[in-house]
Amino acid sequence: MLKFTTKSVIFLALLSALFSFAKFDHCRNSGWATPDVYVHACYSDLPALFGDRGLITHSWPYSSSTNAVEYPPGTAMVMWATSWLVPNPRSGYTRYFDINAALIALLFIGAVLLVAKMNPRFWYLLPLSPAVVASLYINWDLWAVISAVSAIYYFDRKRYDLSALILGVSIATKFYPIVLLLPVVLIFYRNREVKKLLRYSLYSLGTWLILNLPFIVTTPTGWWRFFKLNSNRGADFGSLWFGLNLFGVRLSNLNYFATISFLVGAAAFTYYFFLLKKSPTLAQVAFFIVVIFTSTSKVYSPQYVLWLTPLAILAMPHSYRGLLLRRDFWIWQAGEGIYHLAVWEYLAQYTQSHFGLPEKAYALSIFIRLATTFWFAARLIQASSTRELTPQDLEFLSNESGGYA
Repeated sequence: MLKFTTKSVIFLALLSALFSFAKFDHCRNSGWATPDVYVHACYSDLPALFGDRGLITHSWPYSSSTNAVEYPPGTAMVMWATSWLVPNPRSGYTRYFDINAALIALLFIGAVLLVAKMNPRFWYLLPLSPAVVASLYINWDLWAVISAVSAIYYFDRKRYDLSALILGVSIATKFYPIVLLLPVVLIFYRNREVKKLLRYSLYSLGTWLILNLPFIVTTPTGWWRFFKLNSNRGADFGSLWFGLNLFGVRLSNLNYFATISFLVGAAAFTYYFFLLKKSPTLAQVAFFIVVIFTSTSKVYSPQYVLWLTPLAILAMPHSYRGLLLRRDFWIWQAGEGIYHLAVWEYLAQYTQSHFGLPEKAYALSIFIRLATTFWFAARLIQASSTRELTPQDLEFLSNESGGYA
């Protein structure tokens, strides 16, 4: 097996981060002008919300009940703290982007190192995934991604208290990692470790509450705006529901349908989990529950590929069957890439751009993305469910040498 060093992992991750920065450089140089941000697919929330949410004047993120940042406190504090590093706020959009992009690049390098440690065979898929590279600086998602992966890392090493604390921090940063509690609960329940289940839940949710409580007490309406927006929003970009809308299928009670769809998916996941002959690790099953969550949500932003890709790599079997899954991984990533380009060109038609992607074509990109995601998930299940070792598996295992130094 080819052996990788820490230096080579850092080098490839840094190279990918620089490629991503180059993708956003056109918008950076043009002052984030419209329609350039869509035509050149370099839109970023980093400078957009710097002005739109009052961070340009260092306003407290939750001071307004109508214009508070639409993120949990972990992300909000990063947004606010980095605004103080801009010496001239009125002309500091580029500086604000650069500061946050530098931090995100460091987080990405850390995430790649962590994935390499957990799956030394397939870690390189993360920095080489075009959709991942294209999405690094759209938002602050990497803060939650690295903490969620860290929680999985420590959980699988049975350092449950530390994992629970980190997961609580991750939930307080982006909230999507809360769905990881489902496989955590199932793993403990299957292993008949109810006390550990209760302790883990208490630590993770307790950490989330402790981090949120100061904002709940001092600026409750601003803090609540994140939850209110998610509850009141209709079918939004990238979601199954938005794609159906564009084809004329409109559901009147979307919260109901989205919730039921997630619950049905979670029940199917639970059924699959208990069909497995032995209890899997959290790294092996986390991808599936996040796929269910994103595919049934009312919004499916392009940067959600950052949530899924590390988990997908961790779920890939450390065997010859894992090697066979690389084709399916790239099929999925191709679907992500198609959607990444489509969403910006679709938005371009609502600006002063002379061209843009028609509605039906954009809707088709949504379904292509979902189909390729489900395809890869199905292939993962098939590969993971096959227990018999093939001659190729035996040869692979005999050559396995750890791979990470």
